[in-house]
Amino acid sequence: MIMEQRLTAEERLTLKTGAFGAVFLVANADPGVIALFRESFAASGVVADSSGVVKAALTSGPLPKLPRDPERGIEAVVLPALGRAVRILREKSPRDVADYRRVVLSAAQRAAGAHRGVAPAEAAVIERIRGALDQPA
Repeated sequence: MIMEQRLTAEERLTLKTGAFGAVFLVANADPGVIALFRESFAASGVVADSSGVVKAALTSGPLPKLPRDPERGIEAVVLPALGRAVRILREKSPRDVADYRRVVLSAAQRAAGAHRGVAPAEAAVIERIRGALDQPA
């Protein structure tokens, strides 16, 4: 039996940076004030559907500080955070890796589809998010 280990505050923030940052990337891929509001609201429901370590990490502690730079600056923070988050979970709570991937991808997809469907730029961002989540150990 695999024992789950507690996540540190820094590790929880890494999970949160990846997850919230993924939604932020999608929202910035097809900008607009109304779209941003709808996309953020749509994505928030996915976090409520998570469980265990993932839900605890995403619903506690401070919000992540994401760069306000153009999309590439944000990606330089978010995509590595997603990879680190998966590695953290593989090490400390392997049974939660699939849930984290599901939550992040579902939130990104809901955000993308919340305002006039999924734009090509949003679909491209979701593929980069998927790639970051699927990196080997």
